[in-house]
Amino acid sequence: MASQRLSEQQSKTGLKVALRIIHAWQATPAQACRILRISPSTFRRASKDAGAGSRLDLDQHQRIRMVLGIHASLRTVFENPANVQGFPSFSNHNPFFEGRSPIEIMAAGDMISFYETYKRIMQLQFGQP
Repeated sequence: MASQRLSEQQSKTGLKVALRIIHAWQATPAQACRILRISPSTFRRASKDAGAGSRLDLDQHQRIRMVLGIHASLRTVFENPANVQGFPSFSNHNPFFEGRSPIEIMAAGDMISFYETYKRIMQLQFGQP
């Protein structure tokens, strides 16, 4: 995963798109804020297309990239849009998830849990458990 900063425009656009994806995953606004590590006011501004996202840090850029990567991976794994959007909110009984949904783990807020979730979802497209 690249650790390069996004341009201001990429950051703004990426934030809006990531929030749309997270909303489609049926996450709450509070979960979306924790997943992307943004404040509720940034969430509101981005949701209203009020130019939010220009001052995000590298960690937030990486989180946006991971949301986009998860979405792209799910689109290659599932043909049904309901599964693409629903998978992150489905409870998962694989050892790492232990009955929790990917959204629950990502919304814990820490980068390690988010990255481990990202890694496991990315592996789905290669047929790895």
